[in-house]
Amino acid sequence: MRTVRSPPGPDDDKTLRFAYSLDNLHANELLYRRVDLADVVDAHLAALAKAPAIGFGRYIISAETPFEETDLAELRADTPAVVRRRFPEFDALYRDLGWTMAPSIDRVYVSRRAISDLGWSPRHGFPQALRALEAGASFRSLLAEAVGSKGYHADHFGDEPYPVE
Repeated sequence: MRTVRSPPGPDDDKTLRFAYSLDNLHANELLYRRVDLADVVDAHLAALAKAPAIGFGRYIISAETPFEETDLAELRADTPAVVRRRFPEFDALYRDLGWTMAPSIDRVYVSRRAISDLGWSPRHGFPQALRALEAGASFRSLLAEAVGSKGYHADHFGDEPYPVE
């Protein structure tokens, strides 16, 4: 199980820490390199249940990406345009929140094999995040909210905070 970013703590990239609020960054990352903690737990439980039948495998555990291979070149050049095609409502919502979409994405982690082989269904991705944000709610699962960030990386990454929302 190769799990992408899941804790709600600070990013190790100072540029990202200052370019986006924490929630904005994490919502963006649900498109290509983030997974909610509850989905990580569900993936591991699915793997345990399937292991006797399928044996060993390597699986990427990330939120389900809406992108296809044909989107990759444009994602690097103009991510907002690709996101806009898939989620036309995102522009107005992000504008209301004062958020921005990453201008470029350089890689996309794809969990389709884990979904297919393990019978796993990630429940917390970008579409769910948009619905929650429209309703004025957190897009994180109750488990992720309860666990939160443990601050393990504060010393390593410096004490520079995210901008206040």
